[in-house]
Amino acid sequence: MLLKDGQGGHVRLTPTERDRLLLFGAAELARARRARGLRLNVPEATALIADTVCEAARDGVRLAEAIERARSVLGPDDVLPGVADVVTEVHVEAVFDDGSRLAVVSDPIGAHEAHGAEGQGPGALLPGPGYDEPQAVVRLTVVNTAAVPVSVTSHFHFFEANPRLDFARDAAYGMRLAVPAGSSVRFGPGESAEVGLLPIGGERVAIGFAGLVDGPLDAPGAREEALRRAAACGYLGAEA
Repeated sequence: MLLKDGQGGHVRLTPTERDRLLLFGAAELARARRARGLRLNVPEATALIADTVCEAARDGVRLAEAIERARSVLGPDDVLPGVADVVTEVHVEAVFDDGSRLAVVSDPIGAHEAHGAEGQGPGALLPGPGYDEPQAVVRLTVVNTAAVPVSVTSHFHFFEANPRLDFARDAAYGMRLAVPAGSSVRFGPGESAEVGLLPIGGERVAIGFAGLVDGPLDAPGAREEALRRAAACGYLGAEA
């Protein structure tokens, strides 16, 4: 991308600078819509949270403070119904005084505060009499090494959960939490907890999440490649 400078010349933007401008533009749109009294959708809320981190870094604050600013910028009443349950974690790379750092903003809109500890939101299964909990086939101990709470929703590919959660990633490949649909599990800072997992059903395709798979879970070499990516990106529990 080229921009004209004051002398009629051109300034070439790097891909990182271009992405930063796009994020800022999306965040400004979100700010303008919120100022008009509109409740934000998923892209708008995500952009505003991520931009808050980047602007805090530009102000010279440390990573932990930037994350706390981002977690306080929006509340459940600022977003459309269901957004707080979808936007459970925002990842953004920002330039701090000590270099580029990956900021992981967990529970950025306070979904667990709006819906209780179980985080029940749209699509949640409300158990009635005689309901049987999903049966776990694997049980893992998970330690949250982050300084902030981390929430994982029922159908998230647990293998790709927050990199600061320390657990046996290989055992969680192709698995989701054994909890009712629409609910979640919250791990407090420094907390250790045992969770039950069961295999993801259906066609077993993982698209999105953290981008460690992005395709059929059972394709030849998919597990090995996902573990390699996770280890390269610093996911705890994925080390060779």
